[in-house]
Amino acid sequence: MTDTPSSVRPAAPVSRLRDGSRFFFDALRTRPAARRMLSGFSIVTAVVAIGLLAYPLATNDMQDRLQRKLAIQLHSPENKAAYAAGHTPEGDALTRLVIPSLKVDTVVVEGTGSSALRAGAGHYPNTPLPGEEGNVAIAGHRTTYGKPFANLDRLAVGDAIVLETPIGRHQYRITRPPFVVANNDFTVISQTPGRTLTLTTCHPKGSTRQRLIIRAEKL
Repeated sequence: MTDTPSSVRPAAPVSRLRDGSRFFFDALRTRPAARRMLSGFSIVTAVVAIGLLAYPLATNDMQDRLQRKLAIQLHSPENKAAYAAGHTPEGDALTRLVIPSLKVDTVVVEGTGSSALRAGAGHYPNTPLPGEEGNVAIAGHRTTYGKPFANLDRLAVGDAIVLETPIGRHQYRITRPPFVVANNDFTVISQTPGRTLTLTTCHPKGSTRQRLIIRAEKL
């Protein structure tokens, strides 16, 4: 058997690679249609890549500007009166949600429609207001529009969640580890005895296949 130095062995694959590259570029030089196809594909790929990168940034900027307006609206006399009457319009500021352990501080609006959730987080309209008897439920984005609920999976039993409304402050304590349900399981926002708080968001990140749930009780 003849020994072949290791430095010589790759010669054949390298040669085939060079031949393949030469054939590819020769084909582009002799076939204008191939060049146009490659150019079009490159442009489409670039546009898609830029779009994927730009979309979250654009939504985050939109949410940031909206949050500044909502922070002012939250404590306005008109908003306070609407809240006290239980008639906060959809899309208006309802409460400030603070999660100290995650450094989350965001104004939650009334409603969970697509336009309302541009604020980042919204209150399910058919659930109680913060501090009231029953299950207060809030949905929030995890990857866009400021992604206030991006790291809910890091919360632990005992962590605090504060809801600051136009007429009062309410503190809740997480009572069980984060858990996951199907995206069509609405039992998690059903009414419960006592005063509870439920946060919902998409799971896993970037998917709507499931929901990540946080459950807390009022102190």
